[in-house]
Amino acid sequence: MLIIKLIPHIFFLYFLKFSIANDHMYLKHSCSSNNTFTPNTAYQSNLHSILTTLSSHAATIHFYNTTVSATAETVYGLFMCRGDVTSDMCQECTTIATKNIASRCVYSKEAVIWYHMCMVRYSNRYFFSTVEEWPRLNFVAYNVTRNVIKKGSYGFLLANTLNDAVTEAANMDPLGNKKFATRNVTLSGSQKQKLYVLVQCTPDLTSQDCKRCLSDIMSSIPFCCLGRDGGMVLYPSCNLMYALDLFYRDASIAVAVTPTSLALDESPLPRKARLRLISIAMVPILFLLMLFFANRIRQVNELRRYKAILKENFGNESTTLESLQFDFSTIEAATNKFSFENLIGQGGFGKVYKGTLLDGREVAVKRLSKSSGQGADEFKNEVLLIAKLQHRNLVALLGFCLQEDEKILVYEFVPNKSLDYFLFDPQKQRLLSWLERYKIIGGIAQAIQYLHEYSRLKIIHRDIKPSNVLLDDKMSPKISDFGMARMVAIDQEQGRTNRVVGTYGYMSPEYAMLGRFSEKSDIFSFGVMVLEIISGKKHSTSYQPYYVDGLLSHAWKQWRDGAPFEILDPSLHGSCSQTEVMKCIQIGLLCVQEIPDDRPLMAQVISYLSSPSIELPFPCKPAFFIHGGMEINMVEMELELDCVAKNFTPFSINEMSISESLPR
Repeated sequence: MLIIKLIPHIFFLYFLKFSIANDHMYLKHSCSSNNTFTPNTAYQSNLHSILTTLSSHAATIHFYNTTVSATAETVYGLFMCRGDVTSDMCQECTTIATKNIASRCVYSKEAVIWYHMCMVRYSNRYFFSTVEEWPRLNFVAYNVTRNVIKKGSYGFLLANTLNDAVTEAANMDPLGNKKFATRNVTLSGSQKQKLYVLVQCTPDLTSQDCKRCLSDIMSSIPFCCLGRDGGMVLYPSCNLMYALDLFYRDASIAVAVTPTSLALDESPLPRKARLRLISIAMVPILFLLMLFFANRIRQVNELRRYKAILKENFGNESTTLESLQFDFSTIEAATNKFSFENLIGQGGFGKVYKGTLLDGREVAVKRLSKSSGQGADEFKNEVLLIAKLQHRNLVALLGFCLQEDEKILVYEFVPNKSLDYFLFDPQKQRLLSWLERYKIIGGIAQAIQYLHEYSRLKIIHRDIKPSNVLLDDKMSPKISDFGMARMVAIDQEQGRTNRVVGTYGYMSPEYAMLGRFSEKSDIFSFGVMVLEIISGKKHSTSYQPYYVDGLLSHAWKQWRDGAPFEILDPSLHGSCSQTEVMKCIQIGLLCVQEIPDDRPLMAQVISYLSSPSIELPFPCKPAFFIHGGMEINMVEMELELDCVAKNFTPFSINEMSISESLPR
């Protein structure tokens, strides 16, 4: 009986000691690499002063922010301890953090460091009372979830519990130096297993900002942490943690464990009896320790294997992509195990499913075919490119899954399908008014300009076509499918490839025949699409789309003969602005001119679209244009063909990746 009483107390004391020893466990730090100061300057002196001030205040309060501006080099700093720690622990953690942030972020003007029990941050810019979400830390328990939480109600229970805690923390009085809350709830189907959550904001935030910061973290849980025993997401302004084991300090439990409660008997035991009891008690403790360390080793190996997969696929970019990683079980649950009812599209690289995440957001899930090697290349290219792009007319990549042989991309869900779904259907094209078509042309132009001029590196899409333009609930366009895109330096005018990819009918001549691509290649594709939007007719799906009877030739001949409105979609007659239609036809023909330098830049196109009085240049004949009819200038045709032949570089058709312009 004595042994049964003794083992739980010894076991509890061991893990209480283990927990306390890890209270100051380092988690992560972030330093500004492009915002630095030189040694022995006023900023270094002010930084040393502010770090000393922060550690000295941690003995009495859990949060403190201050400013040191003895010179023009102002430094702003703060610390925040977790709401459940004691004052001594807060001061000890803050002291360690202020020392380590100085040594880890040498000469950085802006830095943040997280420990298990505290956070320290400084900057040369004012950041108090402001919600800041970057840099951030996602940390998960890498073991697979226990069977007890594999019920469908678990996700909703977690969301509801977090919502209650967020509301309590956001509404706390900031004068108490805490916006902090914990919650625990028993899991359905289990009498003992509980879920524990903890949320906290910096107290200088308003209630509304605190709730917004924590709600944003909640929306990121499906990307990083769902499907694990526990998760932790740390922002500079707020943090959230949850687990199936108690990880924060509960006063009621701490008080229960006292020396008096460990007293087993008032009468002393003989020495041999005491040794025997200790030996018997140590056996299960050592066994549990062995299980703990074995599980820990397995977790570390899983983490290494996961990072190795990321490194193998994405190289040095792998560390910046970890926060976008989805757990496969999360995606499987969102798509109802990739059910046929959720299937919304299918292409050469795989299938696309509609899904709903835990927080209610709808997503499009692109599951790449396991047998498609080309799909794997597209997957890497798309993750590396779209993850860095943000524009209202580009489909947002929310994350990806790279697990064993699964390669999955998760995008925002765009409800109205692709442009070709409406444009080339005789019935559905009536749903596209001229006002909407004009807006679509302008939105596509702005997205291409962003790719060419405003992203960090110039991006050539190489496959702009109606099936790669999705329409949201307001019929605004969003360019998608960046698997064939190429990134070039800002000052690089063109690139060259031996492997031509794209869709016949939308490729510029210099790219289709010579493998030369540039922003003018995308502008050519844009011009073809503008003429398709105006006419409601597909350029061509044949392998000779540019010749004689193609849309480009037809539009040029009508323009040349003074009858440009002959190409207008009949459903638009009488309900469109003739000035805008004329302008767009002229823009389309300018973009498909044979010589790349004659085509306008996208900034010029946007200027043409937005300026009602601007005079547009007169377009030259489109690329690949050959005169129809019997009266043909054979000399001119011979010269044109001779020019094409002279610049033509032979290539093998097996080296080309060409897709037909078909609906998804």
